[in-house]
Amino acid sequence: MSVSVEKRDAWFPPDWEDDERMAFLFSAFKENRDVDCTDWDGKIDFWSPLIIDHCRRHGSVCVSLQELNESFRRKGSVPLGLSTVLQSMIRNEKVQKESDFAANVDSGWLSWGVGLLLVRPLKWTLSALLGSGRVPLEESFVVIDLVKEKAAALLAAYRASPLATHSLLSFQELRVLSSHICPDESSLCLALLQLQREKHVTVSLHEGEKLVKFSQAGQGRVPPVSEVDLGIYQLQRSEKLLEERVEVLGQEAEKCKQQAKSLLKEGKKSQALRCLRGSKRVEKKADRLFAQLETVKGILDRIANSQTDRLVMQAYQAGVAALRISLKGVTVERAENLVDQIQELCDTQDEVNQTLASGALDSGEDSEELEEELKSLLEKTIPDNDVLPVVPTHPISPPRKTGILDADFVQSLPSVPDSSLGITDEELDRELSRLTVSDTVVPRGSISAHRKLEPAQ
Repeated sequence: MSVSVEKRDAWFPPDWEDDERMAFLFSAFKENRDVDCTDWDGKIDFWSPLIIDHCRRHGSVCVSLQELNESFRRKGSVPLGLSTVLQSMIRNEKVQKESDFAANVDSGWLSWGVGLLLVRPLKWTLSALLGSGRVPLEESFVVIDLVKEKAAALLAAYRASPLATHSLLSFQELRVLSSHICPDESSLCLALLQLQREKHVTVSLHEGEKLVKFSQAGQGRVPPVSEVDLGIYQLQRSEKLLEERVEVLGQEAEKCKQQAKSLLKEGKKSQALRCLRGSKRVEKKADRLFAQLETVKGILDRIANSQTDRLVMQAYQAGVAALRISLKGVTVERAENLVDQIQELCDTQDEVNQTLASGALDSGEDSEELEEELKSLLEKTIPDNDVLPVVPTHPISPPRKTGILDADFVQSLPSVPDSSLGITDEELDRELSRLTVSDTVVPRGSISAHRKLEPAQ
């Protein structure tokens, strides 16, 4: 399949326009890599990803040397080393011959007769026996990364579709489902073979019909096709046929009613009655088929419920087994014994704490003597003779300018308190004599500060 220049310019590398660079890349490989490993590796690194990208852009998972020569034709010349590139990709497990890829098929695939994929090409066998390094132009190779991508996309499309509830699918249903992923039957078969290698798909041939069974989400591998699967498939197939038949009969009955109305408007009453009778017969037949359809749906619902019940029972059994293992050796007596031991240990800990708290070291003083001393300090009160005199409230008259203290001034002085201040009567008389006998003016501050009254103690 050749590619136009405009399309190639859109996805080919920039080196494609460099004539000198492309002349080197289009040249043949050296006979031995050891002669010039840089030359050899440079060409391999250029062509290998380009081949994979070419297949991915065309939606294909396999390619042949002839197709690559036509796709990479440039200015009338084709690359001379693509055969060596393919052999290198085979050794690195990037590509594989279709015959080798499909070699490990089971009886289901053999019964399908998956085209020429199951037959090893004679040319390749002869060339391998003769030790030739040439690759036949028609030999088809599978790109491993691309077929894995197709297989993953196919499995995801199935699980996201309404058909995921069906345990078995016909090959035609799968073709319709995967039309946007695998453009041809060959790509679909290769993707299914990859899924079979990954244990996600198994195939079967039932009454000449190709059937495919996918693994469900959460399953590590797909189980083999069982009689239950075939029975469910037949019921689902019957359900689909009955639905289509009921719909056709409904349309036919409606058509008869419309014809009866038209004939009645034209005045053809007898013909209208015949059409109406035909409509009633079709409706009765549709009702019978609808009843059968409901019966089939009821059976499918019961099967689905039984499968759900089976899963629940399996979960219960697993839970009981796990609980039995976890409670192995656990008894009521043993639990009570453990509780008693815990309580005894707690009591012992409380006693230890009390003992440690009561054994604190004292300061060497007798506690009774300390309590007596504290009591005496609290009961000690201030003596009565230490009460201070009452502070006078009326103002004291200032002394006269003459400096003679008359009787009015003396009377204005506050009364002497009765309580003892620690000063004898003789000292008071001498102080009073000094105040009254003086003939000169006595300044306010002339009284000796050495004999000031001492405050009350």
